[in-house]
Amino acid sequence: MKSLQVIEKQKGNQAVAHNNTVFSQLLKLVSRHEFESLAKRHHSGRAFRTASRWSQFVTMMMAQLSGRNSLRDIIENTSAQSHRLYHLGSAKLSRSNLSRLNKDKPHTLYEALFGKLLSRCQGAVPKHNFRFKNPLYSLDASTIDLCLSIFPWADFRTTKGAVKLHVGLNHAGYLPEFVTVTEGKTHDITVGRTLTFPKGSIVAIDKGYNDYAWYKQLTDKEIYFVTRLKTNAKYRTVSRRTVIKSKGLTSDHTIEFTGTQTAKKCPVQLRRIGYRDEETGKRYVFLTNNFTLSTKTIADIYKARWQVELFFKWIKQNLKIKSFVGTSKNTVMTQIWIALCAYLLLAFLKFSSRLHKSMQQILRLLQLNLFEKRDMMALLRGDPVPNRLPDVNQMVLL
Repeated sequence: MKSLQVIEKQKGNQAVAHNNTVFSQLLKLVSRHEFESLAKRHHSGRAFRTASRWSQFVTMMMAQLSGRNSLRDIIENTSAQSHRLYHLGSAKLSRSNLSRLNKDKPHTLYEALFGKLLSRCQGAVPKHNFRFKNPLYSLDASTIDLCLSIFPWADFRTTKGAVKLHVGLNHAGYLPEFVTVTEGKTHDITVGRTLTFPKGSIVAIDKGYNDYAWYKQLTDKEIYFVTRLKTNAKYRTVSRRTVIKSKGLTSDHTIEFTGTQTAKKCPVQLRRIGYRDEETGKRYVFLTNNFTLSTKTIADIYKARWQVELFFKWIKQNLKIKSFVGTSKNTVMTQIWIALCAYLLLAFLKFSSRLHKSMQQILRLLQLNLFEKRDMMALLRGDPVPNRLPDVNQMVLL
């Protein structure tokens, strides 16, 4: 039989090796003090006896990271880990409580939390991949389809419902710095006009944001844009510059609009750049108010706009924003904003770990080890699992 001294020593070794669950370590990236302050600010109605906004957040975040698909699925998964909820500061929620929280408690809490997490991520982001120092954004929107008979408030078309996710993606770390969720009918440019970009920013946009008056406003604010010129645009060429045709460039002109209404809305000189993609053979005509950057850089900026499309594809494939656990507008908005918060937590892990792992690889590691008691950073680094000591009680029976 082992001596008491040996047993105590083994207990001490176990205490040193102890780690909270990976999920618990991840949630520590969210300031509980800030969360509770936001919860008080974004509160309506009476408080639940046994439920809280933190319990709602923990449960819904677990659902996002572990890929749960329904309220029943979420509650069953949480029940299986009920003995670990105390260490997360969360209470076990019933299906009815979680449903009522999602339906009745303002989703604006998670929109505000998104802003807090974004500020934290911005302090750790790497630079974008271009040589210029201007902030670079790609602006676009994506429709999230809903069934109109189940979500009657999300009227979009005759038999179709939808909400629209508008994102201004900062290429420094590919963070969704400007985010708005609107009705499906809201036009892209309607949201674009409301965004306030930093002075000197470069914004890559597609034809969905075509608005000559907005181009003038951006120019007056010293914000640069890169977009595609409409094929029916009326203009005259003011001057021409030589281009290096071996790089796919076909033209570089300074132009002025001549259309009756267009000339009034945008009475400034702009830059028209012709480009032929060597890979696809497609020809593009770009429009910008930036006369400093090279023609090839302007073409590359528009090509990099594809990153915002990849962002939409990633969150739809990896997080739960296509199927919802409730039918009310508040439930849908709550789920979308918590999914965006999950994206920021994953992004922060990627930045702080400084590892060459994709966001998807990090998410998969977390999904498989969410309730494992292991150092989270060691997990992300791929360190070997330390040898676990046998249970002390088993040692006593030897």
